[in-house]
Amino acid sequence: MKTLNRTFISTVGIGMGLSLLGAVACGTSNDPGNPGAGGTAQVGGDGNVGSGGAGPGAGGLVNGAGGNVNGTGGDTPGGGGAPGVGGDGGGGAAAGGNGNTGGSGAGGEVGVGGSGTTEGEPIPKPKLITSAAGAFWKTDAEPTMGGTTANITVNPSMEHQAWLGWGGTFNEVGWRELMKLDAAERERVMKLLFSRVDGLALTWGRIPIGASDYAVERYTLCDAPCNADNIETTFSIDHDKDPQRGLIPYVKAAQAVVEAEKAQYKGIRDITFWGSPWTPPPWMKTNNAYDKGVMKNDTATRKAYAKYFRLWVEGYEAEGIPIDHVYAQNEPGWSQGYPTCAWGPYTDSTTNTDNTATPAFLGNFVAEDLIPELGDKADVWFGTFSNSKYFSNYWGSLSDKSLVKGTGLQWATIDNASTAVSAGLTMQSEHKCGNYPWLGDQGKTSTAASAEAADYDTFWKDWAPNNYNYAVESWGLFKEWITAGVNGYSAWNMVLDRVGRNLDQERPWPQNALISFNQDGTVNVTPYYYAFRHLTQYVEPGAKRIGVSGGDALAFKNPDGSIVVAMFNSGNAAQTTLSIGGTMLQFTIPQRGFATVNYTPGE
Repeated sequence: MKTLNRTFISTVGIGMGLSLLGAVACGTSNDPGNPGAGGTAQVGGDGNVGSGGAGPGAGGLVNGAGGNVNGTGGDTPGGGGAPGVGGDGGGGAAAGGNGNTGGSGAGGEVGVGGSGTTEGEPIPKPKLITSAAGAFWKTDAEPTMGGTTANITVNPSMEHQAWLGWGGTFNEVGWRELMKLDAAERERVMKLLFSRVDGLALTWGRIPIGASDYAVERYTLCDAPCNADNIETTFSIDHDKDPQRGLIPYVKAAQAVVEAEKAQYKGIRDITFWGSPWTPPPWMKTNNAYDKGVMKNDTATRKAYAKYFRLWVEGYEAEGIPIDHVYAQNEPGWSQGYPTCAWGPYTDSTTNTDNTATPAFLGNFVAEDLIPELGDKADVWFGTFSNSKYFSNYWGSLSDKSLVKGTGLQWATIDNASTAVSAGLTMQSEHKCGNYPWLGDQGKTSTAASAEAADYDTFWKDWAPNNYNYAVESWGLFKEWITAGVNGYSAWNMVLDRVGRNLDQERPWPQNALISFNQDGTVNVTPYYYAFRHLTQYVEPGAKRIGVSGGDALAFKNPDGSIVVAMFNSGNAAQTTLSIGGTMLQFTIPQRGFATVNYTPGE
């Protein structure tokens, strides 16, 4: 059973569509641009991306995003019209919708989910939330009306891309650590992630198909050699059912948060799940190993692997976890010291060498094997891509982009966002984890003032910093990807242990997470978590990104007309005047801090 109507991503009513668009007009930074040919949604006019910052500096941003992003078209929706918001969830389906599944709108509109449950109390929305280092998620002040000159101006009539939602990734290491907590504390953490009322309100969940680099051990769901005729007899998701580390208990804990809130509040949506493998079973690869290697490109192996996907979708559905879509491979252009697989040219991350001997055939597998095998059981998206050097190789291997329902980009492929966005729905599928070991001192998202950072020179080698600088870096990444036109954004690890290392033994790399653990084992809700929450909690699936100029801000208009503005202030604490459609609101954003304003016209 699909969680979303298949027409959900069959066409895009903001002038995109999954066939390539006409020419796109390009506006400069802070310039609303002109309507692109074919009515493309304009993406410019949002000024600088990130905070810049060339180096660490005292309390400064490491790896600042810097630079400007030009607009990519006009501000007028194309012929498809505005996104259609489908049924009313638990309150009965509207025409074209069913339950929490949105129908497609007339004239090629996008159905972006129903409005969730209709019984219960409205979800509380503070009018102003602020965060700063050591002072997170403060709701004790409200904006005041007034002001003559706006620092930040929001134009609700300037609509950009439709918004699918925010997500995170389930991994075994996270559930293993959560199982060390008592039941009440574990439930509190799950609410911090999935609660619509008291958390990030994540509505998309990524599930590894077999081992990711944050599995407890290397495994796939069919390690014994088999073929397309007998794979059903050896395939099993039993590994994922392990109560202490399994992915299925982790997913069900998230579902429990949503189900509990449905009975109490209006507008609670189900989580939409998608999957991607880090590696096929070793016997399907040229090196017969979990790590590195290239997928075999023979008919029998490809057919067997397509069935592997179908069996995974069916197995998870039998567990009450419906799968909306899958990707054929996580990062096919990289060969690394943990479960990975190339489907064409790739870079070996250990030796930093390139291999171009194999032509890319990922698209051939998707079109000829995977889509026919899955049928209507789940959709297929293309990716997830992260190596910009070989993006064009993989992109070109799928000649008909209309066969897939979207594209997943992460990491360095921000440079290719315009290509993917012009072809249809695009998800930023994995947020950068920071703490980059190959950059030496420059890669350390930490400061000498950090607790436990006595040995700063080797700090990143010992444990993930999970500090405030990483929150600031993360904001720059959110802004960069969203202004580039993606339709959704996914965090990488939601929960990790204090150290944060993965299965890679060749390149130790402690990585950050939304939630980690302190040295004494207590829960650490990280600054990055709060930076993300300033965007996620109140921006709903079906929203539209809208025009904003001045300051460092992103703005969205929800299906009910409410407006969410998230902002970052890189300087000292300062009074800000925000204009939303001509209404002036005044408030203070803390020093090097964040603010979110919830505004409903007429209130």
